[in-house]
Amino acid sequence: MPSQVFSTADVRRLLEQGAQLLDVLGADEFAHDHLPGAINIPLKQLDASSAARLDRNRPVLVYCNDFG
Repeated sequence: MPSQVFSTADVRRLLEQGAQLLDVLGADEFAHDHLPGAINIPLKQLDASSAARLDRNRPVLVYCNDFG
């Protein structure tokens, strides 16, 4: 599925329907602040092995809050 940008309402709806929320920031940033229920797999560590933690039958919403 191609990348998309979703509105807040879309994200809420998708999460209510069972989507997974994936935060790709580093572990330190994730520990400091993240969205409730998010799974952390830092982008630098994201590969087939780490992605195996995700349910392949559910959509994945990926986010990164790096403004720096």
